[in-house]
Amino acid sequence: MKSIRQISRRDFLKTGGVFVVGVSLYGCGKEKIPGITQPRSTDPWAPDVYVSFEADGTAHIISHRSEMGQGIRTGLPAVLADEMEADWGRVKVVQAAGDAKYGNQNTDGSWSVRGFMQRMREAGATVRLMLEQAAANQWGVDPVECTAEFHTVVHQPSGRVLDFADLVAGAAELPVPGLEQLKFKTPDQFRYIGKGLPIVDLHDMTHGKAQYGADIRLPGMKYAAIARCPVLFGKVKSYDAEKTNALGGVEQIIEIPAAEAPPMFKAVGGVAVIASNSWAALHGRDLLSIEWEEGANSDYDSAAFRQALLDTVQQPGTPIRDQGDIAAAIESAQELVEAEYYAPHLAHAPMEPPVAVANVSADFCEIWAPVQDPQSLIPMAEAVTGLKPEQIRINVTLLGGAFGRKSKCDFVEEAVVLSKQTGAPVMVVWSREDDIRHDYYHSVSAQKLSASLDAQGAVTGWRHRVAYPSIMSTFDASISQPVSFEAGLGALNLPYDVANIRIETGAAPSKVRIGWLRSVCNIFQSFAVNSFSDEIAFARGKDSLENLLELIGPDRTLDLSEFGVELTENYPFETGRLRQVTELVAEKAGWGRELPKGHGLGIAAQYSFLSYVAAVVEVAIEDDGRWTVPRVDIAIDCGQYVNSDRVKAQQEGSVIFGLSLARDSEITAAGGRIQQGNFNDYRVLRIEMTPQTHVHLVESSAPPAGVGEPGVPPIAPALANAIFAASGRRYRELPLGGILAPGDDA
Repeated sequence: MKSIRQISRRDFLKTGGVFVVGVSLYGCGKEKIPGITQPRSTDPWAPDVYVSFEADGTAHIISHRSEMGQGIRTGLPAVLADEMEADWGRVKVVQAAGDAKYGNQNTDGSWSVRGFMQRMREAGATVRLMLEQAAANQWGVDPVECTAEFHTVVHQPSGRVLDFADLVAGAAELPVPGLEQLKFKTPDQFRYIGKGLPIVDLHDMTHGKAQYGADIRLPGMKYAAIARCPVLFGKVKSYDAEKTNALGGVEQIIEIPAAEAPPMFKAVGGVAVIASNSWAALHGRDLLSIEWEEGANSDYDSAAFRQALLDTVQQPGTPIRDQGDIAAAIESAQELVEAEYYAPHLAHAPMEPPVAVANVSADFCEIWAPVQDPQSLIPMAEAVTGLKPEQIRINVTLLGGAFGRKSKCDFVEEAVVLSKQTGAPVMVVWSREDDIRHDYYHSVSAQKLSASLDAQGAVTGWRHRVAYPSIMSTFDASISQPVSFEAGLGALNLPYDVANIRIETGAAPSKVRIGWLRSVCNIFQSFAVNSFSDEIAFARGKDSLENLLELIGPDRTLDLSEFGVELTENYPFETGRLRQVTELVAEKAGWGRELPKGHGLGIAAQYSFLSYVAAVVEVAIEDDGRWTVPRVDIAIDCGQYVNSDRVKAQQEGSVIFGLSLARDSEITAAGGRIQQGNFNDYRVLRIEMTPQTHVHLVESSAPPAGVGEPGVPPIAPALANAIFAASGRRYRELPLGGILAPGDDA
C-alpha cells in the first residue's frame, strides 16, 4: 500500500519537519532560469516521508536505516535520488530518529536494500512525476513532453529548462499520484544505481568529524561504568566501595537489579559507578570489591560442553527434513563417509564497544546511541520511565561496527535506568573487556555428517545431525534445540541433488546469552557442509570442483517449504545461480593451475540471505605448520545491487571476518566465566595477514538480495579444504590457530 501523502506546512512542521534537522525553507538561493512564469516557493514541500526540499532545490533524503560501515546511509538515499533524477551534489542525507512512520528500522539480516529499494524507487518516481507535471503546467504543455534530467525538468521540443527549485510551489498543489501512474526508470537509465558512489560519511570519517555514540556531549553529563557479574544471571551478594568513593571524580554508586531468565535484551544488572569523567567511572568500577552470588550458570565449562555436544550428535535426533529413505541408503551403501565438526562460541567484537547516552526528565526521555534497531528502544524506555512513546526520542549515531550486537538494547537500558535515578544525562561506557565478556554470543555447535556411496561412487544418501544452543533461548528459556529458521541457514536448505536426505537436531541448553552474528548459523553449518562435500570428493576420487558441481546437480528451483524453510516472495532458490558463481570463482581463481610447494586451493559455495556466493581460498603452509592466505577469490550473485563499491567492500570485509573466525576467534568459559577479554586473547585478523582479495560481481536483473552477510560462510570451509589440498590433513574444528596442529590424515 502506498504511504505517500500531501501534507500542509503546519502538518509538516508538526511531524515530518522535526526530522529534517536544520532545513532552511526561505530564500531563493540562486538566480532565475529563463522560462519561469511564477516565483519560487518559500514553503516546504514534503511529498513523501523520506524526502523534502529546501527553497533552493536542495533535496533532504531521510536515511531510516543505521550506518555501521555497510554504506546504507548512502545506498537507499541514492536509489531515491536516482529515480527522481536528482543531482547527488544537491542532496543532503539526514539520519532518521526511531519512529514507526519509517517502517522497519532494524538494520539486520542483510535486509535493507531488498526490503526498501522498491519503496525508495516509488518515492523517487512520485517526486519526478509531480515535478514534470508542475513544469508542464507552467509551460502550458503536454506532460509527456517534459522530462526530469539531473535536478531540472526539460521541455524536449523547445529545450526550455526549469530547476527543481522553480517547481516546488506548483508540485505542492498537485494531488499525489497512485502507484499505477508511476513510470520507473529502466536499468540503462540509472544514474547511481549499480554504480560506484562514495559514501556520504567518508569525509567526516576520514577527518575525525564523524559522530559516534561516544562523541555525544551534553551539559551536566555524567559517565557510568558498570561491574556486571561474570556469570550470566548472577547477583550482587555484597560490595565494598571504600576505595571507589575515595577516588576523585566519583560521585555516586548505584546498584542495578540482576535480570532473570530469559535474558531477552534486558540489562543484566550490577553495580554502577557514576563519575564526572569516564576514567574515574571505569577505574572506580575496577576498585569495587564485590562478592557475587553466581547462580546456576556457574557450572558452565565450554570444554565439557563441547564433548557433550559431540556425544549428542552421535545419537539420532529430532528429524526436521526427511526425504526418501536414509536408513535404507546407509544400509545398502558400498561406502559410508562420516565426519564430525565443531565450532566454538564467537563474540561480535566490533571496533566500537557498546555505548549509550540517555537524558531522562519528568516529561521527556532522549537517547543517543549507535543502535541497529532504534524503534526497539521505545518500549524499553516506556517501561523504565513510565513515559509515553511521544515523550521519547531516539537519536541514532554512526555505528563503529556492529555485526548484530547493537540490535540488542541492554546497554541502552542501562543508560536510561541510571539517568532516571541520577536526574542527569548519563553516558554508559563499556570497555573492550565488558564487550567481550558480556556479549550475545554466536552459538557453539557440533555436527555429524554421513554420506552413503553406491558401487559407482554416486552419493545416494546424506544425513546431517546438528546440536547447538538456540538463539530462541534468549527469548524462551525452555527452548533447547535449534529451531527451523536456524537449521534453515545452511543445513535444512541443503541444495544438493541427493535422493535421500535427513536432517536432525539435538538438545543443547544455553548457559550464556545467544544472539545473531554476521551470517548467523550459516557460519558453522556451511563449514560442516562444504568441508564434508570436499571429504566426499576425496572418497570418490574426484576433483573438488567437479564433485561440488555434481552435488549441486542440474539447474532447478527448490521448494523446501514442507521442511519449514520459509519461502520469500520473488526469491526462488535457483541452483543454477549457485552453480554459476561456483564456476565463475573457479575460473577467476585459476582452478587447476600449477601451485608452488606447500600451496593449495579450496572451494566452497553457499546460498544465504537470498544471495549466491562461492569462494576459492589459496593457502601457503610452511614446513613448521605456519600458514598464510596469499589470495582469496569470491563471487557473489546478489541480484540487482545499488553500489558496486560497497558490494565489493562488504565481500572484502567478509573475507577478513571469515578468516578471523577460522584462524583465531574463540570464546571459552570455565566456572561460568568467559575467559577472553580483549584482542590479545580474542584475536582478529591483523593487517599483515590480510590476503589479496578479488571480488567478482554477477550482473543480474533479479530482485536485490543480501550483501553484508553472505560472503562470510564459504570462507572457513574453503580455507580448510585448501589446507587439505596442500597438506593432506583434515581440520574439522575451529579455530585452526596460526600454526597447524597435527590433523587427521585422509
